[in-house]
Amino acid sequence: MVSGAENAVEVTLTRLRRLDTRPEAAPDPSAPRTLSDLYRDHRMRLVRLAVLLVDDPSTAEDVVQEAFTGLHRHWSGLRDEAAAVGYLRAAVVNGSRSVLRRRRTARDYVPPHQVNARSAESLAMLSAEHQAVVDALSTLPPRQREVLVLRYYGGLSEAEISDATGISRGTVKSTASRALDAVARVMRPGAR
Repeated sequence: MVSGAENAVEVTLTRLRRLDTRPEAAPDPSAPRTLSDLYRDHRMRLVRLAVLLVDDPSTAEDVVQEAFTGLHRHWSGLRDEAAAVGYLRAAVVNGSRSVLRRRRTARDYVPPHQVNARSAESLAMLSAEHQAVVDALSTLPPRQREVLVLRYYGGLSEAEISDATGISRGTVKSTASRALDAVARVMRPGAR
């Protein structure tokens, strides 16, 4: 028993076969066939083949164009028109397979899981908070700003900050304390 879908496929294929077997204008046998002649005579048949394979008319057109581009590159090495048509047919089938492989790969791709993915709102808030901290840092004297930046953005210890700035560890500790108090005052709501 033939289902409706199988019947529709058969009807479509029968119509395509009729289109493909329409008599073409007889070419002048004395004139050599050109790539333009092959394009005019076989392009639509190849596009229909590609549409059946990739199920997308624009992609099918691209596949056929690539096949003709490849034929153009190899034009001088072809024996005759039959070889050119065979080359085009094989190129369309192979190009369609490549398209389907790329589709399958894209469909199967799973992006890596981001453990700490943040929402757009949290990123906007983070940016606002970050800007508030930068603004508060800009109000500090240079040494206090330097100590806080090295400690919290640079991740340095008090000893490393002491070595980097040339001040004692005790001064680093007291400067950081005063700087944190100043930043907290500036960032307190209604402080400005």
